[in-house]
Amino acid sequence: MLVQVPDVLTPEEVRRCRQTLEQSQWVDGRVTAGDQAARAKNNLQIPVDSPEALQLGDLVLRALARNASYTAAALPLRVLPPMFNRYDVGMTFGAHVDNSIRMLPDGSRLRADVSTTIFLSDPGDYDGGELVVEDTFGTHSVKLPAGHMVVYPASSLHRVMPVTRGSRWASFFWAQSIVRDDTERAMLYDLDLAVMGARQQLGDDSQVVLGLVNHYHNLLRRWADL
Repeated sequence: MLVQVPDVLTPEEVRRCRQTLEQSQWVDGRVTAGDQAARAKNNLQIPVDSPEALQLGDLVLRALARNASYTAAALPLRVLPPMFNRYDVGMTFGAHVDNSIRMLPDGSRLRADVSTTIFLSDPGDYDGGELVVEDTFGTHSVKLPAGHMVVYPASSLHRVMPVTRGSRWASFFWAQSIVRDDTERAMLYDLDLAVMGARQQLGDDSQVVLGLVNHYHNLLRRWADL
């Protein structure tokens, strides 16, 4: 399941991210890649433990907490602290699958079920740089306005196309979901959308709405991995 979420960050939050990143130290992005992915990766990142990364990571996590669409799509149990990358002209990230297990700052481990990218550059600022995600329904090319987000399974084969003009900046991170199976998450997401639509049309006291809500929570209770 691939979900695009608009306006996760406000224009002011995007400006704050850009201003902070412009003053940050950038390092080779291969430091956070696995053995296979490192061979395909050519980009820049700010160090994950830098003051700038921690400050902006908190900003992104606060934005996620207020975003119902992210919660519905990812059903996050734990979220890895957001990271920040940059692709200048000629940089790319070839086809790869994200590591299944990630280390949290406290030394504990997180199972990476859901990948997320928040774009920090507008599409007109650069050429190329599309995020291309492959799934059972085909190949999806994603290039969104600054502040918008795409959520997709971490198990997907994906790549970032070479940048041919300008610079592509983004935040990226992973979440462990309370529902590890992507098909089950997709069913719950679709059901959640149906619940929202029914509530708007029929009201919260409708038997149809109550029935849908009942099914949603019983399925979540069956599939939740806590």
